[in-house]
Amino acid sequence: MRCLITGGAGFIGSNLARVLLARGFDVRILDDLSTGRESNLDGVDCEFVRGDLRDAATVDKAVAGCSRVFHLGALPSVPRSIADPVRSNEVNVLGTLNVLEASRRSGVGRVIFASSSSIYGDQPVAVKSEDLAPRPMSPYAVSKLAAEKYCQVFYGVYGLETVCLRYFNVFGPRQDPDSPYAAVIPIFTRRILEGLPPLINGDGCQSRDFTFVENVVEGNLRAAEAPGAAGMVMNVACGGSISVNRLAGEIARLLDREDLVPVHAPARPGDVRDSMADIGLARRVLGYEPIVTFEEGLRRTVGFMAGDTVPV
Repeated sequence: MRCLITGGAGFIGSNLARVLLARGFDVRILDDLSTGRESNLDGVDCEFVRGDLRDAATVDKAVAGCSRVFHLGALPSVPRSIADPVRSNEVNVLGTLNVLEASRRSGVGRVIFASSSSIYGDQPVAVKSEDLAPRPMSPYAVSKLAAEKYCQVFYGVYGLETVCLRYFNVFGPRQDPDSPYAAVIPIFTRRILEGLPPLINGDGCQSRDFTFVENVVEGNLRAAEAPGAAGMVMNVACGGSISVNRLAGEIARLLDREDLVPVHAPARPGDVRDSMADIGLARRVLGYEPIVTFEEGLRRTVGFMAGDTVPV
């Protein structure tokens, strides 16, 4: 079976590609390398197509002949979307529409869409379940919600099977620490490795359901095949809650630099206060369970960035 991964040169996509190949699938990757990196695919035996999701003809060629499409390609980051909402919409909404239309025409069996927990916004409940009304707080979150709706409409109107997975704060090896929009774990780790204290936006009491990338890969693999999942939206996470203050302390401990006391900066606009997933629906429909704990995932990630571990 041939699978397409849009955004396959990115952090999550490259991890997914390795697992698919190890399980005997043929893998094609579509990526414009605007946020992904070719080095993420070192040693990966796959077909690589360099192209933009906004180019329908390129997307058509990439989708042709594929049985499954893992649509991870996007312009990520809440701050980036606030700085440039138009481009965020073009890539994340129009790009998704191009993928769905190409998949419909090519007879793809199922499209698995990488959505985001940012859709929930700052809900006044501790645990985010799929039955909550969306309250997006950023253009990025709006774009992901719009893309979800397109996925569900393409299933309802055209019969194209789609499954939307709302990721919660994914982390792991190959996550870029150098981007101005980098995620918090690689930023903290890089700073501590350089002998600098972690820089925390806000008071650090905000919490996240930090999810190691292998758990997200597992969710994608199960969503690709699970009967009864078509047309659904599900959380993929660990179902836990870690404060940013605790995160900084754990990374400092792993690197034996607990002497580096965090410093604080103003909170960022568009950031939610607390984010924790209810993963009950994914358990019931996909048989999903987190396979790597937060603590083990953090140890592997920090070790990789420190040069102690080279993942396969």
